[in-house]
Order: sequence, then structure tokens, then C-alpha cells
Amino acid sequence: SPPPPPPPPSKPKRRRLLSLPAVYPCEDIAPAPLLASLLSLAADVASRRAADVDAFPVLRCGVRKAVRLAGILLAFLEEVQDAAAAAAALPSSAVLGLTELHVAMQKLRFLLADCARRGARLWVLVNAGMVASELRLVLGSVAAAMDALPRSVAEASVEAGELARVVSEQAWRAAVRPDCADERAARSVRSILDQFKDGVAPDADDVRRVLRRVRVGSWSDCSEEIAFLESEICARLDAGDENSNDVLVMNSLMAFLVYCRVVLFDHIDASKSQPAAAAAPAPARCPEWIRPEALQCPITLDLMTDPVTVSTGQTYDRASITRWMKAGCRTCPVTGERLSTADLVPNTVLRGIIERMLLINGVTLPEPSAGGGGGHRHGAVANTAVPFGPAAAGAARLAVAHIVAQLSRGSTEDRRKATSEARKLSKHSVFYRACLVDANAVPWLLCLLSSTDAAVQDNAVASLLNLSKHPAGRTAIVEVGGVGLVVDVINVGAKAEAQHNAAAVLFYLSSNSPDSAEEIGRIPEAIPTLVQLIRDGAYRGRKNAMVSLYGLLQSAANHGRAIAAGAVSALAALLLSADRDDLAGDSVALLARIAEQPSGAAAVLSQPGLVARLAEALAASSASSSRSARDHSVSLLASLCQHGGAKVVAVLGRMPGLMASLYSLVADGGSPQTSKKARALLNEIHRHYEVAPPPPASSASSDAGGDRVVRVL
Repeated sequence: SPPPPPPPPSKPKRRRLLSLPAVYPCEDIAPAPLLASLLSLAADVASRRAADVDAFPVLRCGVRKAVRLAGILLAFLEEVQDAAAAAAALPSSAVLGLTELHVAMQKLRFLLADCARRGARLWVLVNAGMVASELRLVLGSVAAAMDALPRSVAEASVEAGELARVVSEQAWRAAVRPDCADERAARSVRSILDQFKDGVAPDADDVRRVLRRVRVGSWSDCSEEIAFLESEICARLDAGDENSNDVLVMNSLMAFLVYCRVVLFDHIDASKSQPAAAAAPAPARCPEWIRPEALQCPITLDLMTDPVTVSTGQTYDRASITRWMKAGCRTCPVTGERLSTADLVPNTVLRGIIERMLLINGVTLPEPSAGGGGGHRHGAVANTAVPFGPAAAGAARLAVAHIVAQLSRGSTEDRRKATSEARKLSKHSVFYRACLVDANAVPWLLCLLSSTDAAVQDNAVASLLNLSKHPAGRTAIVEVGGVGLVVDVINVGAKAEAQHNAAAVLFYLSSNSPDSAEEIGRIPEAIPTLVQLIRDGAYRGRKNAMVSLYGLLQSAANHGRAIAAGAVSALAALLLSADRDDLAGDSVALLARIAEQPSGAAAVLSQPGLVARLAEALAASSASSSRSARDHSVSLLASLCQHGGAKVVAVLGRMPGLMASLYSLVADGGSPQTSKKARALLNEIHRHYEVAPPPPASSASSDAGGDRVVRVL
């Protein structure tokens, strides 16, 4: 057998903040190229502007000393290079000292980049002591490397000798420690976290002083810091460090920043990286040559943050398609084709489009996963029902209490920001959802569904969608009579997105129990509204409406309501004209659920051409290995035979290709339940023709009942 293909090359892991992975030059490197590389490295470090307080808000004195020392070292190296050019080549004995200098300057460059990194400033502040210690070690390495240089190099010229002594002396004597202001700010952070543990809101002036120290002055700055901390937490969880103290501290700091973003900043500003004013809206628009739904993952219908392409050419969000594959599915969810390989190729073009659209709104995408390891985020961060510490819990509850207060009595602008924060936090984790429900946010969000402000309504619906994923949230929505308000949004929502999200809310509300589904179905407008969205809605609206209707049909009492609302004709029209396989598959699933009742089967049989289309769909699904399409198609045909009688069985037996598809399912396709239904359907068809052979075509046409069945083809 041929050897297995080589595994795909692993992607380089993202460097963890404050880690300094220097690379030693090779042992047999010549002194001249090593000196040239060191010159470039020293020039890069010396080019940092330590005087810029915005670039280095923490450890300013130590950074200033390090950059000044790098400038002196650069001057020394230039003197050595000039002397080597005028005389003989550098001696090989210089390699050791130059190598140590090269490693030390690599570490210094990493350290300065971390101190200046936007989004990491609060984390650097609370670790200022460790950063100062690392900086002392690096400068000590510089001094030791200077002492290791041969005298012929260190004193290559008079100027070189003087500069070498200055570098060595300053590096040895550099007393690098956190600035007094850094220590005060770090103590304030610890004090504020202690207050959060006790459920006490800190003094706003104390919080602002901390934020000023790290140059966090806006809503977008807070969001940037939060995004960084979350990415660092995910990196540690992926590495199996979920019990480390760093994760606990990072979660506390993230909750602190969420509190600051919610309470201290009155409005949501655009990202500072974007030019202001007139030209700003342009990047937020979707290019005309791409459909907006193409930016959504076909599995979750959420905006893709790490789009990847599978072997069939379809693009999904990495976390979603990874979960799909881990569940044992080896087919493409959209096309149903079998995946020839499990490799996921990053779709950098699509990611760039999404990034450009989001930047204008002050939103940055997280770092793409290095290998599909995004599952930890969903498993350990987003889906956790408890916080990672008492400080994080206290800060979260205080932030949520402020949001609810703004929802209840704030101005339109306050409510616009509060609903936006509720939307973000309810999507972030189960714990924030529980906090919002406990704080009685649901009634106020339901009240805001009737807001004349489109942004308020849109954010309120999205918040309710996230809260409906929590059992207590579903209960709260139903208990206060919010189902009718959600249905109204599907009908008259200001934005299409609000209508789509409202339809999805009904699905989660109906998932509690058949009693919940029946109660929703009793609302006169509920099922007709979903059917209308299936008939006239956009792609995402249709998907959400069909999923919600499927949930409502778990109650037998809703079958008649769906038929009366025209669900069968709407689904038949979609199945006959759908240009997307997933919509056709969802239509078949709904028709199979409806046909479980005799009245539903009769309604399906009354649709012209529908049964023939179902047989074609079954043959197509057998060829494409779409398991769900096969299952629902066979279930639907079995229900039609059960409730339609011998005439339906006779019609199915005369359909070309159907018998072959059923035999294929019995042999090697579908789930055990599907194979059982296919075998029963085959037995029923064979039994019919053995007992009563099919009449001639003229006799079948003259029979009134047979004529009705033939017309459906």
C-alpha cells in the first residue's frame, strides 16, 4: 500500500506575552555576518521612542534606560564595523561575545514590544515587578557579553573603547525597578479587586486614575484590553493551565475592565485605528460582489471569526466545523459531499473582509487558532456557569446592575449603549446570562422591543436570543408574557436581523417541553408569522423560521395550526425552487414532521409534483452521503405510505430510481433507524404488487382516487 501522506505542517504558536524565546546564532557563523545582524537588531531597539508616554505607559524609567543603552551599543558596534573594514577581519574569538549580545538584544526587543503592546497594558502593570526583573536580567546579559568580547574588538578604536566602557558600566549599574506611580496603580488595582470580592462598587476616581496610568481612555481601549486578556486566557487553557494563578488574575482583570467599559464610558466610540469622520462608514459596508450571508458560518449562522475552507471548497468557522468533525461527521454540511481530508485551510481573504467591516465599529477579531484549538474557549470560558474567582463575580454583578438601571430609566442613548453591552455580555458566557436574568433584565429588554430606535430594538432582540439559551432566561421570557412581543418583532422589526433573531428566540422557547411549544402555538400570530418568514424571508430568516417551526411541531396540537397557516405549500415551494441544499433539507425535515399526522400527510400529497421531488431528493441524498437528508426523506415517504394507503404505495413503486435508492439505504447507508424504515417501505411496496399487481395506465387514470394521487406527480 502507498505510504500515508505526510501530516500538514504545523503552524507556529503565538508567543505568550512576557516570554522571551531568543534564538542563538549557529555555532559556525562568521563574525562579519553576526556583527551585521547585531547592528540591525540594535538599531531596531534604539529606534524605540522611550519618551513617548503613550507607547510605554508602564515602567517608563526602566524602558528609557534600556533604549538609551541600546543607542550607545549601536554606536559602539558601528565603530567596531568601521575598524574591521579598515583593518583585518574580526577575530573568530569575537563570536562568543557577539552571540551573547545578539541573544540579549533579541530578548530586549521582545520585552519592549510587550511593554508597548496595545491591549496588554493593564496586564503589564500588575506584572511590573516581573517585567523589571526580566529587564535587569537582560541588561546584565549585555554587560556580561561586553566583558566577553576580546580586547582587540572592545578597543578597536579610541571611540570604541570609550563606548564599550560606558555600555558595560551602565548595564551593570542599571537599577531597574517599577516606577512609584506604577506601584501605586498596581496597589489600587488590587484594592479595587478586593472591593469587588465584597460586592462593593469602587470609587470612580480611583478607577479612572488606574486607567489614566495605562492610557485606557475610551470604550474601545477597554474592549482592546478585554480582547487581549481573553486571548491570553484561551492560550493558557489550550496549554492545559486552567488551574494556574494567571488565569484567575486575568479573569479578574477582564471583569474589572468590563465594569469600567459599562460604568465609566458613556458612549461606544469607533476604533482609534480608523480615520474619523466622513470616510469612516465605507469599510463597514459589505462589498457588492459578496453576499452578506457569505460572512456567516453555515453551521451556526454567526459571523465567522476564524474562517477556514474544507476540501469541498466550502468555508466555515473553525470552531464550528471542528465540532462537526469531532462528532463523527465526515461530510460537508452544505453540499453533503464526503470530505476527502480533514485539513482546514485558513480563508485569509474572507477574514480580511470581515476585519475591515468590523474595525469601523471598534471591534477586533481574535487571533486565529493555530490548529483548531478554539474549543477550549467555548468549553471553559463561554460555557462556564461560574466565574473564575470572587472578584470577577463581584465585578460582573455590579456591571450588570448598572446595565439594568440604564435599561429601566436611561435616555435613548443610554439604552442604546446598555442594550449593546447586554448583547455582548450575554453572548460572552453562561455566567453573564445568569447574572442578567437574576438582575431582572428580561422584562426591560422585552419592553424595549417596541422601541422606535432601530439599534435599541436590534440589540434587545439579540440579548433576548442569548438569554433564551439559558433555562432561567427562557422561563423569565414566558412568565412575563414576552412571547407575543417576540412574535411582533418578527412581523414588524425595524431591521431584518432583528426579525431573524426574534424567530430564533421562538426555537429556544419551544425547546423547554411540548407544553411550551403548545403554549406558543396558541398565540394566533406565532405560527403564521413563521410561515410567512419561510415564504418571503432572506436566507437566514428562513433558516431560523424553519428551525423554530420544527420546535413548535413537537406538540401535536400545532400540526393543524401549521397546515392552516399554509406551511405545507410554503415548504413545498421552497423545496421545488431552493437553490441551496441546506434549505431543501430543512424543508424535507419539516414536511416529515408534519406528515406524521394523517391531516399533514394529506396536505403533503395534495401538493402538485411534491412526491416526485421527494423521490428525486432521496436519490440525490444517497449519492451525496447527506445522512440527515436521507433520514428525513425516508421518514416522510414512510409517513405518506402509512396515511395515504395503497394508492400512494402504488405510485411510489412506479417511480424510477426510488427502489434502487431504498435498496442502497438498506445495504450500506443511513442510520439503523433509516435502514429499518427503508426496509419496511420496500416490503410494503413489494407486498402491494404481489397482492394486487398495478392496473394498466388507462384503468389507473379512470380511478378517481388514483387520479388524485397521480396528479401530485
